[in-house]
Amino acid sequence: MDIKETIDKTQLPQHVAIIMDGNGRWAKEQGKLRVFGHQNGVVAVRDTVEGAVEIGIKYLTLYAFSTENWNRPKFEVSALMELLVNTINKETKTLMDNGVKLNAIGNLSQLPNKCYKRLHEAMDRTANNTNCTLTLALSYSARWEITEAVRQLAEKARSGQLDPQQIDEELFARHLTTGNMPDPELLIRTSGEQRISNYLLWQLAYAELCFTDKMWPAFRRGDLFAALVDYQKRERRFGLTSEQLMR
Repeated sequence: MDIKETIDKTQLPQHVAIIMDGNGRWAKEQGKLRVFGHQNGVVAVRDTVEGAVEIGIKYLTLYAFSTENWNRPKFEVSALMELLVNTINKETKTLMDNGVKLNAIGNLSQLPNKCYKRLHEAMDRTANNTNCTLTLALSYSARWEITEAVRQLAEKARSGQLDPQQIDEELFARHLTTGNMPDPELLIRTSGEQRISNYLLWQLAYAELCFTDKMWPAFRRGDLFAALVDYQKRERRFGLTSEQLMR
């Protein structure tokens, strides 16, 4: 039986987050430069996004470039930024064909002007699509995001717009870059690494974690479907007991 047929579409996570890891190592295994891995990673993104739409995932968030990635060799960073521009140009039609809305989170002001412009053009063009929201985490750091939320709340309190006693988890979450979407219920990380790497630290508090040895360029929608099947076998208790969930 096709693994897709074993998925219960009534029990899908609304939001899946992915750490796309292993591009460089995959390229090295092929005897190629790291950039070759990033280029082939675009194919994995396209197939995974189409798979998410096909199965009915409403929110898909991909860790595309962290703030720490700026410290990589200048050649690789420049190649990644150029690849980002080219990918946005080429893949916007695919997003439109699949009804996917493009979104981005992170310190986007750090992006080169050309990248920033193309990104916002694609976001504007896809703004009315409703099948799935694809969010790219670019120049993103969860610690940066949390610090920014604290700064915004502190400024509102200082100016008298906000009573500090009003601050609760819900209000804080609304000041995060993901404030307009549900928290991820499932996190997938490729390449065999088993860490969160400064990604959505607040939002992943109760997410199920799925780690796969497959490198990102080799990841396909079938791997997404397999992760969803595994997710649906788990009991999500949120601090309760199994007996309490059965009542």
